[in-house]
Amino acid sequence: MTTALTLSGSIRKGSHNEHLQALVGERLKAAGVEVEAISLKDFEMPVFNEDLEPDNVPKSAVALAKLFTSHDIVFIATPEYNGGLPPLLVNTITWLSRVEPWPFAHAVFGVGGVSSGKYGTIWAQSHLRDSLTKIGTLVVPTLLGIGPSSTAFTEDGKIAEKPIEKKMDRMVAELTHFSRGGI
Repeated sequence: MTTALTLSGSIRKGSHNEHLQALVGERLKAAGVEVEAISLKDFEMPVFNEDLEPDNVPKSAVALAKLFTSHDIVFIATPEYNGGLPPLLVNTITWLSRVEPWPFAHAVFGVGGVSSGKYGTIWAQSHLRDSLTKIGTLVVPTLLGIGPSSTAFTEDGKIAEKPIEKKMDRMVAELTHFSRGGI
């Protein structure tokens, strides 16, 4: 069975990106994928510092890297801070890039995000896609930007706009049909 790991670059209570993580997870489950949702607050890591390498790579980075390599799909919901990525996500990816076996070579990745602005984390997603691609990650073409967060969801927590629903379906189709080809 195909497996997916979902996570959010936000760990605050009531995070819209954790909500998006859950919604994408539901769609993946409906597509027949076994989904494991995680929170980065369970993987604490110090601020990256090369002086800590190679003997002091955080155990949580090694554990998270194992999760990345043991799933076929990874979906990351990212907030946008000042037009860029949140420090939590930057630090996480940096630490993971130091772990062997390489945690970015197996899974197909999807990127999405919710922000308070109307552009829906488009700049953060662009930065994340660029960083992931530079380290050899296969990221599906569809980017799932949602904003503004104040009107993005209905009262019952669903996506408020039909075009975003269709985009989410397209991303799930890409995530479940793209493959690294056994690399």
